[in-house]
Amino acid sequence: MASDRIALTVPARSEYAKTARMTAAELASRVGMSYDEVDDVRIAADEAFVYACTHVGAEGEVTFSFEVDAAALGIVVGPFPDSVAEIGAEPEDRYAAFILESVCDDFTIRQEGGSCVLSIVKRSSTPVEG
Repeated sequence: MASDRIALTVPARSEYAKTARMTAAELASRVGMSYDEVDDVRIAADEAFVYACTHVGAEGEVTFSFEVDAAALGIVVGPFPDSVAEIGAEPEDRYAAFILESVCDDFTIRQEGGSCVLSIVKRSSTPVEG
């Protein structure tokens, strides 16, 4: 399976959280992830969406960039404004980071020039062959 990129931009409102979760879950299933791994991806997409929404506000947008290959699903969320001086300074940020670190194989928050980007990777224990 060649690496594919999918972009999804949704308004930063709660009624679009399901769109992000379901897109991530469907792409995880294409990679051949187990039920538990797909559930981890669904949780990660939801937490990343909530995290981004707290930084862009109700009138903003959240962009997900998915990279799908035979063994993993990569998700980049952002860029969005870095509204706090230090990542993890707010209780909500620490909670989101804790959850994302728990359910993902790799998780990083990058701050660049007043913007913030979340990077998430979940690897499949049973990758799709092809």
